[in-house]
Amino acid sequence: MATAAPCAAARPQRYQRRRPEQTLWYRTVQAHFATWLELASGPCGESPPAYVERSFRRYLECGILAHGFARAWCDTCQHEFLIAYSCKGRGVCPSCNTRRMVETAAHLVETAAHLVDHVFPPLPVRQWVLAVPKRLRYFLQEDADLQGAVLRIFLDVVERCLCEHSPGGGAAARSGAVAFIHRFGSSLNEHVHFHCCVIDGVFEPAEMDGATEANATPGVVFHAATELDPEAIAAVQAQARRRILRTFVRRGLIEKCDAEEMAGWEHGGGFSVDAAVRIEGNDRAGLERLLRYCARPPFALEHLHQSDAEHLVYHCPKPRPDGPRDLVLTPLELIDRIAALVPRPRTHRHRYYGVLAPNAPLRSAVTALAPAAVPPAPTSAANDEQTSHRAVARYLWAMLLARIYEAFPLLCPICHAEMRIIAFINEAPTVKKILEHIGESSQPPRIAPARGPPLWEAAAAEQAGNDPQWDQAAQPAPDFEFDQRIAW
Repeated sequence: MATAAPCAAARPQRYQRRRPEQTLWYRTVQAHFATWLELASGPCGESPPAYVERSFRRYLECGILAHGFARAWCDTCQHEFLIAYSCKGRGVCPSCNTRRMVETAAHLVETAAHLVDHVFPPLPVRQWVLAVPKRLRYFLQEDADLQGAVLRIFLDVVERCLCEHSPGGGAAARSGAVAFIHRFGSSLNEHVHFHCCVIDGVFEPAEMDGATEANATPGVVFHAATELDPEAIAAVQAQARRRILRTFVRRGLIEKCDAEEMAGWEHGGGFSVDAAVRIEGNDRAGLERLLRYCARPPFALEHLHQSDAEHLVYHCPKPRPDGPRDLVLTPLELIDRIAALVPRPRTHRHRYYGVLAPNAPLRSAVTALAPAAVPPAPTSAANDEQTSHRAVARYLWAMLLARIYEAFPLLCPICHAEMRIIAFINEAPTVKKILEHIGESSQPPRIAPARGPPLWEAAAAEQAGNDPQWDQAAQPAPDFEFDQRIAW
């Protein structure tokens, strides 16, 4: 028995196809989305934004085999299994949100593996977080241009602070950062704030005579920041508050007298700057965890639980200042909160700054993709035109799932050989024939139509015993007599 344990532990994990129709969030949307859509549509024809409705409807098709799938085949043992399509949505689907979170540190529009593997060099990284007063969050919620202006002010102030605390840095020194714009809070509320992962130091172009410093890379020299004490962070907060308030006054969003009053408020005047989290340069796993946190979706499926037939409980990761951690919501209230957090199409969720910006002159030397100095080889003129460094493509679906669940999906569960995709099945008759042959449901889950009053109101009416005066009898007696006759 002692010798069998290592063999069992070494056996690779088996990938299990997800079944979203069995999750609480899917059943909630399936049963109540049509009702919420009907209630959210006003009498004058107004309705929720089209991208919100589209995100929910695509989520109801995500991971469902009846809407099409891919076939994976093992050439060794002829085993095969089906892989359902994903919706690739933002904000509603927990699975696709997790994939994006892992991939944003993968391409400019995805999440955390790319930033760790291809963007951030092995240098210390500090997280800077900026939150603004509630009075200013209202203007930031829907104004992407204002969000960019506030973010640029904050990163500019942080860069000046790093230049002052980086010995050896000159006038041309620049910092590098990846900033994440969060439009949500931990309790499913709308709360615009900024998480910025900033390399803890500044960069300068290296001298051409060939310096041999330990922290120098080809074409660039790094100067690490030191003595970033609470006084330095408080100075960043004060300067950012002053410049942000001036921006709001200049844009006509608040009055000058109101800005002066807010500048005199105690405890930062509602502005909060935190820079306590710092990741060392050799801690790549810690950096990926930080980037996953910054790229996280608005809600987590494991925090959602069923309280009773009419209420859901969402456990907030952080304690709320105005109540307990657990949010008790009806299904319609939960859908309404999630719908408010769905991002608009074609809006950037994170941005590059400084030497990590796309067109920065030092980007190729700073990022982990910087090509090594390779002596020229005798190649043809056609090959000379090709670049020597490898291009960054989107991460493969299988590699992302392996990074998330620590189980490679294209690994045969029978012989543990690598499988391959042999076909994509989209035609409805073929889909139905294959699913019926393997015993899977060939019909997608039924979406409940819009309903009338909630079930608990109907139950109250039933308890009244069909008494025509049940609603009047249930009303409490008035505290005082009141003459309802109109006298004028």
